[in-house]
Amino acid sequence: MDERELIRRSQQGDGEAFGVLIERFKGKVFSLAYGFTQDRTAADDLAQEVFIKAYFSLPRFKARSEFGTWLYRIAVNHAKDFLRKNRSRQKDISIDEIGENRLAAGEKSQEDLRSVEERRATVLAAVERLPEKYRVVLTLRDIEGMSYEDIARILDLSPGTVDSRLHRARQKLRQRLTTSLNRQGGDDGL
Repeated sequence: MDERELIRRSQQGDGEAFGVLIERFKGKVFSLAYGFTQDRTAADDLAQEVFIKAYFSLPRFKARSEFGTWLYRIAVNHAKDFLRKNRSRQKDISIDEIGENRLAAGEKSQEDLRSVEERRATVLAAVERLPEKYRVVLTLRDIEGMSYEDIARILDLSPGTVDSRLHRARQKLRQRLTTSLNRQGGDDGL
């Protein structure tokens, strides 16, 4: 069944049709939430909440944009709200939760592994400290791999604004990382 038909049926209360939409988008919504929270449990909760919000908002969906874009906008706004509410309760980020390939213990010494983990934690902390408008664009582009056009639609910005914010986000991140890594006694590449 094509997406338009699934949306039409979902708007008429067909739970099975909405279930198919969830199946198609759950990985992307979870990945987006995880990119913002770096916490699997929180990302799972956020993804479920996004689909609940989408379900109740579905009657107002007019298909002026793609369903995925509309859903991502809900997800981004919900993740931003979550982060604002939970800023005071932020936890330390576990390196195991970053989602990157882990280095095999046999390939690197414990010291090398610690160094890599420290650098990853430093990068994540620097991203977390970016102003929200930069962190959101950086997350969508560099972590989620979205196109400028998709980001522009999701955030209701022009592609030029997305490009500008992404440039500034990377610049600010580079400055913070340079300062932080120099304090740690290393200025070689990440």
